[in-house]
Amino acid sequence: MYLPCESIGRRLVPIFRACIARELIEKYGFTQVEAAKKLGTTQAAISQYLRLKRGTGDLGQLEEILPIIQSAAGEVASKIASGEIDLDGIALKFCELCLSIQRKLKDID
Repeated sequence: MYLPCESIGRRLVPIFRACIARELIEKYGFTQVEAAKKLGTTQAAISQYLRLKRGTGDLGQLEEILPIIQSAAGEVASKIASGEIDLDGIALKFCELCLSIQRKLKDID
């Protein structure tokens, strides 16, 4: 059995993380190391997100859903900065985002 979340997650998790990392660093003044700890990844991954070496795949094809991803990432970054969310909470927010995108894609088809 193939779940829609598998495909969406594989493509969107890096984009979602990149958007969150960019917000944390540019808007909230986090260092790459601090952002990495909050996102459960490495400083090297954060550096790649910022240099657009990771987390940019399929952006052209995702034009209609990119604003949804950016909005969710902004909300999560704000909650990370204020200490309101942990890694489990971030995962749940991604699940909500995934479901939202699935509904959006059904409406487009």
